[in-house]
Amino acid sequence: MTDSYRRSGDDPQAYPPQPPYLPGVQPQHGSPKKKRLRGPAGLITAVAIAAAAVGGGTAYGIQELTGSSATASSSTSTTVVPSSKKGTVAGVAEAVSPSIVEINATLGSGSSTGSGVIITSDGEIVTNNHVVSGASSVKVSTSDGKTYTADVVGTDAKKDLALIKLKNASGLKAATLGDSEGVKVGDDVVAIGSPEGLTGTVTSGIVSALQRDVTVSTDEGQQQQQGGGSGQWPFEFGGQEFNGDTGSSKTTYKAIQTDASLNPGNSGGALIDMNGNIIGINSAMYSSASDSSGTSSSNGSVGLGFAIPINAVKADLDTLRSGGADS
Repeated sequence: MTDSYRRSGDDPQAYPPQPPYLPGVQPQHGSPKKKRLRGPAGLITAVAIAAAAVGGGTAYGIQELTGSSATASSSTSTTVVPSSKKGTVAGVAEAVSPSIVEINATLGSGSSTGSGVIITSDGEIVTNNHVVSGASSVKVSTSDGKTYTADVVGTDAKKDLALIKLKNASGLKAATLGDSEGVKVGDDVVAIGSPEGLTGTVTSGIVSALQRDVTVSTDEGQQQQQGGGSGQWPFEFGGQEFNGDTGSSKTTYKAIQTDASLNPGNSGGALIDMNGNIIGINSAMYSSASDSSGTSSSNGSVGLGFAIPINAVKADLDTLRSGGADS
């Protein structure tokens, strides 16, 4: 057949040439059916659709393929624990321990030992203000045994937070910062720190309570006097003083309470959910033998520890990076 059926003068584009029909085959009218993709192209399309459906849940897969990002992630759905060990203390410890450090600070009245959480691959570390406040020098040990010197970038005594920065550091594993708003009483948690200088100590427990009022000293001299060398930092809870006198200059924050064992040296370390996300910075522990006089026959944990919620930490990072609220 030819396309002579077109009317003279019609626009050729309006009546495009038609292919010849094979004998016994009728022409199909209407919209053609979409061809289903098979093989690799179809697989890629299916994966893309699945990724769009789960949203933030793809972060784990991306991390497994590309490695840790330079800056700590703040995704609430990220899982950094290997899938074969998901939900286990061993899995959390394996995934997060490289991001936890031991901090040794030289103070005017002695020294202090605490812990910290790496939040960038080039060595930004979050810890408690009372660990490094007034320090003339700071040394940091990572989980692989390397030692660095560090500068105090900024401190915020009212939130008991500080940011330090390692010198000449790169390629460190940054922790994943979670969302403390999603934390519930009864959630399983893991604590990692350096109690009594025992680097990388792992303990576990549950979230015992939320929104606990914990009061700490904001006076640098008071902190050094009570904490120098002993790691016993004064704080108030329930109308009582523990680990010494908090003094007259103090501040109160809302803390996560946990029964995971915390001991002197855990301050500044991580409280972690079972997906490996940091949900709090451990800041205070209650010892049954400590009182307002500062005397103590036993410094062991009795299952009453407190952590600064990680959302409060994230909200304070810009302030700390600019020198802190105390600058």
